[in-house]
Amino acid sequence: MDTVYHALKKDLLLTAKTAYEQKLMAGTSGNMSVFLPEKGHMIITPSSYSYEMMEEKDLVVIDLDGNRIEGIHNPSSEWRMHAKIYKDIPRIKAVVHTHSSYATSFAVVQKEIPVILIEMGPFLKGKVEVSPYAAQGSEEVGINAVPILMRKNACLLANHGAVTVGKSIAEAYVNSVYLEDSAKIYHMACAVGTPVVIGE
Repeated sequence: MDTVYHALKKDLLLTAKTAYEQKLMAGTSGNMSVFLPEKGHMIITPSSYSYEMMEEKDLVVIDLDGNRIEGIHNPSSEWRMHAKIYKDIPRIKAVVHTHSSYATSFAVVQKEIPVILIEMGPFLKGKVEVSPYAAQGSEEVGINAVPILMRKNACLLANHGAVTVGKSIAEAYVNSVYLEDSAKIYHMACAVGTPVVIGE
């Protein structure tokens, strides 16, 4: 693989490890990828593999039909969701799927997060909506999330977790941080009173 792949793998690996250290994922949950539209390939984290042990060689290169181009592991079981997002929304070049505690708590009760912080505007593109439930690992997870992600940079996956997107892995990751921060603050605000919602 050429230097472009190497640079993207390096960024993806560092982002995955950082997200794990920041407790946006637990165990081997969660996954993330970057997309190279000119090649039709995505680089994605491997299935059920320790983030602490993960190295650049453990990342998997596949096409959008799931055919393995490079790698010694199976791609994340959620590769179909990533592929569907890339197929349907050309602006997206990176996907971050986390099981962060506060965001996922709203996904579990299937409750959207209204705009309660200014940062939710530029980073998340407004309130965080919940996509309908679909079996984990199925293409339906992506099918259900796409209508929201066409308008937003973040989406809660019902009874599952959260997904954020961006034009780069750095952007998608920052959006995941703001999603979790917004969810945490909204959760805490609900405990002490009635949060005041600001405009979209």
